[in-house]
Amino acid sequence: MGTLTSCSFMPLNSEFRRAFRERIQCHKLTRLRGTSCFFSRARVPKWGKSKLPNFDSLRSFATKNDNSDGDKDNSNHVGAAGEESGGDDSKSNVTTTMAEEERGFTSEKSTPPSTSHRSSLSSLGPAYNTFQVDSFKLIELLGPEKVDPADVKLIKDKLFGYSTFWVTKEEPFGDLGEGILFIGNLRGKREDVFAKLQNQLVEVTGDKYNLFMVEEPNADSPDPRGGPRVSFGLLRKEVSEPGPTTLWQYVIALLLFLLTIGSSVELGIASQINRLPPEVVKYFTDPDAVEAPDMELLFPFVDSALPLAYGVLGVLLFHEVGHFLAAFPKQVKLSIPFFIPNITLGSFGAITQFKSILPDRSTQVDISLAGPFAGAVLSFSMFAVGLLLSSNPDTTGDLVQVPSLLFQGSLLLGLISRATLGYAAMHAATVPIHPLVIAGWCGLTIQAFNMLPVGCLDGGRAVQGAFGKNALVGFGLTTYTLLGLGVLGGPLSLPWGLYVLLCQRAPEKPCLNDVTEVGTWRKALVAIAIFLVVLTLVPVGDELAEELGIGLVTAF
Repeated sequence: MGTLTSCSFMPLNSEFRRAFRERIQCHKLTRLRGTSCFFSRARVPKWGKSKLPNFDSLRSFATKNDNSDGDKDNSNHVGAAGEESGGDDSKSNVTTTMAEEERGFTSEKSTPPSTSHRSSLSSLGPAYNTFQVDSFKLIELLGPEKVDPADVKLIKDKLFGYSTFWVTKEEPFGDLGEGILFIGNLRGKREDVFAKLQNQLVEVTGDKYNLFMVEEPNADSPDPRGGPRVSFGLLRKEVSEPGPTTLWQYVIALLLFLLTIGSSVELGIASQINRLPPEVVKYFTDPDAVEAPDMELLFPFVDSALPLAYGVLGVLLFHEVGHFLAAFPKQVKLSIPFFIPNITLGSFGAITQFKSILPDRSTQVDISLAGPFAGAVLSFSMFAVGLLLSSNPDTTGDLVQVPSLLFQGSLLLGLISRATLGYAAMHAATVPIHPLVIAGWCGLTIQAFNMLPVGCLDGGRAVQGAFGKNALVGFGLTTYTLLGLGVLGGPLSLPWGLYVLLCQRAPEKPCLNDVTEVGTWRKALVAIAIFLVVLTLVPVGDELAEELGIGLVTAF
């Protein structure tokens, strides 16, 4: 392999960049065809001297012959191109040969450019003195694996046509433009055409590519058959499919789970605040406290904190089991969950990634809703049983005293507690409740936060699958605004908003079939879930709490 010349990058105008992109594309085509490539006058923009002085002297280096006549041969090529353009040397065309492509990168034995070429390039400035196409090749090698142009031609000939999809245009596809997006006219029912194209793709190219059916970007009109116009994107599998879980990720997941166990136990200890030693309570509640108490004083309270910790951990695990049970029949692989500890609720939940491409949007909605639904069922069961035990006089010894203001944190859960415990019990400074109420309350709050319609949260995935990526943008902006104003989640809104921004802000990648609608009942289910999330996370104001009898707002 030859050495790469140094290259200094400077800001270029758009026309200059476009010309060199065309030059790189020309190199790719000549590598396939084995012939020289010339830019005609129609393809090379006409720069004025005010924009780019002396650009007419720019020449590419021909290294076809390793003898002393190399410069002379190259000059003949350029002269021929100049004659074809009408003999105007100030508008001569950029010419390239294939010798450099055949040998790969420029070798040290290659014939150096002539002195006249060096002087003409130096007029462009010191940044372009040693500028060669090898630098662009290096950038391509460092980037993601792109689609083979030979395969593109084969796919267009074998897959697309009058009976399936008539291709009219091609555009880059993917995050970095590493794929091909085929734009054209659909010639049948989109689901049938997509299934046929997928089968033929495997027969023609093997197991190399993934084919995506997506909405046509910037379509002028909908499909005459109904629904949006569709296009087909092609990506290599090593680019489009998620990578396997690494050993370090397993180690990190284990450490995070151990920290989540600790934060859940801490929540159980904090729920016994009325029985903790005064010096410990003062240290954690008084901002002026400086001396840390002996933490061994908390050891006797660990045993009584374990039931609450078990409840919170059970909800988290049940949530993940719901995801895996919904993904298994669809043959969708999921990553190991990464639990995020939180001292207020025990945990933020878990980050679970898709380890395979989702087949369609219905699968995305089903898997996304399964986890929060399973966690909400278990959490509400504990919450309801805990309220019933709290209203039973025989369980007085098992109850803990919590501030009545706690019930103002959720409009929905506060109303359910008020209806179960009664006005007298709720309208007091402290309320005796069973620890299951706290576990259920924290579990339902965690499920509600994870169902927020933003980013890659379960709610964001469900909204993206049910209503599309554009709808998720609107829902996401609204959610961020409400979290920033503290309308959702009260004091938990800021830490949760930061968590989403740092870990879950990116939307989910498109499904293979990212066009077919999910159906009315799935959309209705997602809408109902979002409505319940809002009711769960909206706190109760003092005036409304006074009217509803939720907590002691005014001291008598």
